[in-house]
Amino acid sequence: QVQLEESGGGSVQPGGSLLLSCVSSGKISTIRFTSWHRQGPGKEREQVARIGADGRTEYSDSVKGRFTISRDNAKNTVYLQMNTLKPEDTAVYYCGAQNYFTNNFYWGQGTQVTISS
Repeated sequence: QVQLEESGGGSVQPGGSLLLSCVSSGKISTIRFTSWHRQGPGKEREQVARIGADGRTEYSDSVKGRFTISRDNAKNTVYLQMNTLKPEDTAVYYCGAQNYFTNNFYWGQGTQVTISS
């Protein structure tokens, strides 16, 4: 079992930046990859970035060049640095992780990000 806890959400103006954090606990060695997802008002949840156990990263086209996912293994933390934020980035952001052996997917509780002038 893996537990995930996000933090760092908030409200910023367009063009601003936010840093989200996702702290993992539990059977961390079983994680295949950790990902960030978001769900905007009236929209389906979408993956925006992920980082594998090997350090490989992937981004959705909507955030490529603006968001950066990174990991600090010593702190069991995955970050999402979000720059040049746009109103359409407004969403609840969720951290997720997949288990190597069972393919079970774990979710955090989410953190609200609001971009508004």
